[in-house]
Amino acid sequence: MLFIQYPKCSTCKKARAWLLEHNLDFEDRHIAEDNPTAEEIDDWRKRSGLPLKRFFNTSGLLYKSLHLKDRLPTMAEDEQLRLLASDGMLVKRPILVDGNTVLVGFKPAEWEAAILK
Repeated sequence: MLFIQYPKCSTCKKARAWLLEHNLDFEDRHIAEDNPTAEEIDDWRKRSGLPLKRFFNTSGLLYKSLHLKDRLPTMAEDEQLRLLASDGMLVKRPILVDGNTVLVGFKPAEWEAAILK
């Protein structure tokens, strides 16, 4: 499993604790130091079945300062992917990738249903 997170993020800390509590092996990846590529994000979007908008950290300062709430609806998908790949702080976190399972954000019940099946 690949666990993509930002160490200072409280939600990421909870998700990491959940993984450790369930004795799950995972590779830890710092989202700001090792930013996901446009290709990775596109692959995860396809595997997750989620809309691309769900991969944006809509509560982040960068998202707000770039006025993306207003800009995203008219932005082409490839432009959105390039934007996400330009800065890890634009990407919603944590992201857990396990085979064809891709979880964005941390909801314990959702993670339990998907990972502990």
